[in-house]
Amino acid sequence: MTGKFELIEATIDEIHDAMVSGDLSSEELVSRYLARIDAYDRNGPELNGIVTINEDAIDRAAELDEILSADGLVGPLHGIPVLMKDQAETAGIRTTFGSEACTDYIPSTDSTVVKNIKDAGGIVLAKTNIPDWASAYFGYSSEQGQTKNPYDLDRDPGGSSAGTGSGVAANLGTIGIGEDTGGSIRVPSANCNLFGIRVTTGLISRTGFSPIVPRQDTAGPMARTVTDMTYLLDAIVGYDPEDDWTGAVSQIDIDSYTDYLNDDGLDGKRIGVLRDVFGDQDDSSAAPVNDIVESALETFVDAGAELVDPVTIPNIDEQVAETTVYGYYGSIYLNQFLADREDIPYDSVKGIYEAGAYHEDLDLIKDIAETTDEPEEELDFWKNSLGQETFRRDVLNTFAADDLDAIVFPDVQVIPPKISELGERYTTANFPTNTPIGAQTQCPAVSVPGGLTDDGVPVGVELLGTPYDEHRLIEMAYAYEQVTDTRQPPEVAPPLRSD
Repeated sequence: MTGKFELIEATIDEIHDAMVSGDLSSEELVSRYLARIDAYDRNGPELNGIVTINEDAIDRAAELDEILSADGLVGPLHGIPVLMKDQAETAGIRTTFGSEACTDYIPSTDSTVVKNIKDAGGIVLAKTNIPDWASAYFGYSSEQGQTKNPYDLDRDPGGSSAGTGSGVAANLGTIGIGEDTGGSIRVPSANCNLFGIRVTTGLISRTGFSPIVPRQDTAGPMARTVTDMTYLLDAIVGYDPEDDWTGAVSQIDIDSYTDYLNDDGLDGKRIGVLRDVFGDQDDSSAAPVNDIVESALETFVDAGAELVDPVTIPNIDEQVAETTVYGYYGSIYLNQFLADREDIPYDSVKGIYEAGAYHEDLDLIKDIAETTDEPEEELDFWKNSLGQETFRRDVLNTFAADDLDAIVFPDVQVIPPKISELGERYTTANFPTNTPIGAQTQCPAVSVPGGLTDDGVPVGVELLGTPYDEHRLIEMAYAYEQVTDTRQPPEVAPPLRSD
């Protein structure tokens, strides 16, 4: 190897160019990321986002190097190390779901997303920390403890895809997989200066992921660039006969989302500004967020977009609150997931709760455990479930009435909270995030880096779209990326000598 390849902020295209030219092997790439995990996740700032390293990653990389020499790249993710949220079952690799109850659980089969990534040539480098059963917007779990935000070690990286957010931001892997039920891709993307997209529910299989609310659950990509995010999206979108929600794939006619990486993707787009969900400008935690979002709005306009400012969604706060179904659905689907797996020592969330085998600050675990065994007999189960359909209709009516291509607002109304504030000032129940708007209406949304505050803390900007319009969101996110310089690597994880 020539040693010319620079690892920090390396993109998939740059990596593949280096592989094809002989300047880099996948085996070397994996080794260099592992060195960074040792230096910055296990030691140094101790980011604590990596739960389990794939011991077979180097061997698989060596196999892919041989294939490259003989036959060329096997797919769009050939030899690319992927950080995988520890919510996805991964054959032969410990999968904890963030829970001390699953410390020794090793699945025998891959989730569909993991299988698709492997088929595209990707390598699962490591599993990443999540709050127990993906049940919070924060980065702590009973299995791993607290993951740190690489931009400010005293702050939370956001959850529930906390380890993926922290790790991709700190260049501990090339790209990462998160999962989003209420905002678990977009909150850590916002807090860690990344691009992340939740798709229309059903475009990506959930088979092998622990569930909470299947009508909202979706896996998805997190990356340092829109292009890398899109490569990963292409690899994992698709029909899965084991997940009947993926019949939604028949609604799209797109060969590749990379076809929408257009420099002029904001030109002529109409973007509605949902000011009703901006934070209070008098709040010192919200004002920096608002300022950065205002700057992003100016960038959209400079790139050719037209702002419709403001737009409204009827009774937005009430609709978010009254369409929450996490406890009800968790008691059905997470309990079924546990009961179906003989190798997990508990067959219900109530069993985990009564044994105290969960992080004590996870209020949703308690809510699920204390929910009736027959939630379908509760009036609020149906009221809140059907309310999501009304909420979705009202969102779509706003799009139609104002002829919008997207609606924009802060992902989270406040800057990433300090770890010391978790469980005290902020809980999952009161955390001022706007991400449930997309989740509870099953609409797609992309988070883009808005920039860093004066104190160097990331802020995310969310673009909400209509069902199956992921391509339009990618267009706008890519065009925004081309005229901004908001993505910066964190200083706590500088290049190693080998980088």
